[in-house]
Amino acid sequence: MNRLHLGTLAATLAIAGCSLIPTYERPAAPVAATFPTDSAGAGAPQGAADMEWQTFFPDARLKRLVEIALQNNRDLRMAVLAVEQTRAQLQLRRADELPSLNAGLNLTRGPNTSGAIASTYTAGLSITAYELDIFGRVRALSQSAQAQLLASDEARKTVQISLLASVANTYLNLLADGELLRVTRDTLATRRDSLKLTQLKFDNEAASKLDLSQAQSLFEGARIALAQVTRQRAQDENALVLLLGQPLPSDLPSGLGLQEQNLLPSLPAGVPSDLLMRRPDVRQAEQVLLANNANIGAARAAFFPRITLTGSAGVVSSDLENLFSNGTSAWTFVPQLLQPIFDGGRNQANLDSAKVSRDIAVAQYEKAIQNGFKEVADALAGYATLAEQLRAQTAQLDAEKTRMQLVQLRFEHGAASTLDLLDAQRSLFAVQLAQVQTQTLSHQNLVTLYKALGGGWK
Repeated sequence: MNRLHLGTLAATLAIAGCSLIPTYERPAAPVAATFPTDSAGAGAPQGAADMEWQTFFPDARLKRLVEIALQNNRDLRMAVLAVEQTRAQLQLRRADELPSLNAGLNLTRGPNTSGAIASTYTAGLSITAYELDIFGRVRALSQSAQAQLLASDEARKTVQISLLASVANTYLNLLADGELLRVTRDTLATRRDSLKLTQLKFDNEAASKLDLSQAQSLFEGARIALAQVTRQRAQDENALVLLLGQPLPSDLPSGLGLQEQNLLPSLPAGVPSDLLMRRPDVRQAEQVLLANNANIGAARAAFFPRITLTGSAGVVSSDLENLFSNGTSAWTFVPQLLQPIFDGGRNQANLDSAKVSRDIAVAQYEKAIQNGFKEVADALAGYATLAEQLRAQTAQLDAEKTRMQLVQLRFEHGAASTLDLLDAQRSLFAVQLAQVQTQTLSHQNLVTLYKALGGGWK
């Protein structure tokens, strides 16, 4: 072997010993080092991502609903099946790393040297076009498929977290609907009594037409509100049924009321660089980035020679009955080396496309981090303000109840007009509705914070 051949062989082996996949470096998180100081939550040793949902949700009825959803929800089922499909794709890529061994029995008919028609039977084992992965093209594709599998599993976790939060928030909406129905029915009964009283006073010329019209308007407004809340409750129940993937069971355990939903009031926010790496959607984006990074290695390997092996071994006979007893042994071995010389720029275009796909994956990864940062910051801002808003609205409700009692007492003694009474009723009803809605938002914000911190997928 001359020096040129030795040099070529040495260069080939040196290249084959190195991976053509670019060295991966995790992109820096394009967000602040800490969450906004005016929305920082209390810290704790245990992260929200490590907190199981059974611990976070105290309501036995809600826990049962979540269990049903995890078993029957179709979005989660499709996410699980997508993982299985991606696992099968990975197995296909890994199969390319091994030779395929086939058994065959062939018949060939044609004229022999004397012109007569002769039959030739061949039986044996064969390997067809097995690629010696010297430059790592097949391994790079396998690594890409493995990263895609991990990405699909992270996507499944994201679906599960979203499902938990959706079930919890819809359940809280149903509890709020129940509270709103109670308040609205009580208000409707009160306004019906006021309308009857005002009608009686109007008939006896003790109230004006304006008083009667005002009482009629407030009564009809309560009827409108009752119809709206009833419709909303039916729609929320339909939404919950869709999330569960089945009708609501009749044997659900007893649940807690809206005011008794003592979700954990303090969740550890931590620092963005730590918690965002625990969010499945961020990890999914990073696995997609790794898959595209591996594709660059496969595209680079396409510029180098591709060596394939084809071979067979078996027996040959002109008589089928004597093929395996008196057949003649035969074998073939056909190595093939293909070196791209001119392909119209196809390989370079594939490499350029792979690099652009990697850059797009980087942007998607950074976008996932920014989106996660915003979700946590928004939830922390809600945590910092909703509690104070709820306290203020509760105090306002107490004040409106006191005002209503005093106006009612003054009205009974003739010291307050019908309009004063109706105005107090309208104000009390509005504050009652707002208080229920804020209480619901406060609970749902904690659920959203738990979801944003990456909790609930275990």
